[in-house]
Amino acid sequence: MRRSRGSRSKTRYKLQNTNRAGRTNPITKKIQQFAENDMVHIIIDPSVHKGQPHPRFHGMTGRVVEGRGRAYIVALNDGNKAKQIIVRPEHLKIQE
Repeated sequence: MRRSRGSRSKTRYKLQNTNRAGRTNPITKKIQQFAENDMVHIIIDPSVHKGQPHPRFHGMTGRVVEGRGRAYIVALNDGNKAKQIIVRPEHLKIQE
């Protein structure tokens, strides 16, 4: 029997929501907007499956290159290689 290797494999602890009071998925996360050259953290919200980046990018910081529909293109370095990923705003957080 072959083992399943889905896009969320090996993420049991990485993609867990902590139990907190209040809504776990507020509407303000969906409607937040970013400008070009904003620095953002990629924090995957496991309750929203659409627009999730690959789990290897969870916790990384990148720069918003442009908007594409409801999502944003974020440029970041994965090791020494420059990459661009498409992420929805639910999985992004502005860097203070």
